[in-house]
Amino acid sequence: MEIAPTKSPDGSEKSPQSKELITSNTASTLCMSSRSESVWTSASRSKWDIYHKPVIVVSVGAAVFLFGMVITSLSCFLTKNKNVYKMCGPAFLSLGLMLLVCGLVWIPIIRKKQKQRQKSQFLQSLKSFF
Repeated sequence: MEIAPTKSPDGSEKSPQSKELITSNTASTLCMSSRSESVWTSASRSKWDIYHKPVIVVSVGAAVFLFGMVITSLSCFLTKNKNVYKMCGPAFLSLGLMLLVCGLVWIPIIRKKQKQRQKSQFLQSLKSFF
């Protein structure tokens, strides 16, 4: 029994082999993307490897916030282009504050995940012991 090629909405024909390749490729991609490297590898990581992203976000946020403070204060001292400083200063202030807060909230979330991973590894070692 031979399977006839199916027609797509645009009128082109697709063979069953191409369908299998597409679905198998998608399934492997989904499986790979759903895995977390820390769950599948038990190598210990340094503090910098764990916290480097939130530290960078906090640093950039603080720098943008300070830049916004400088630009906002320039609107008080300089009379030339005062409207530009009044418009851009608060924008940089809010963007910097948003990044700063996001980074500061991210750090306790990472700590909580690390504690959960340690507990799960401890429970797995207990299961393997018994």
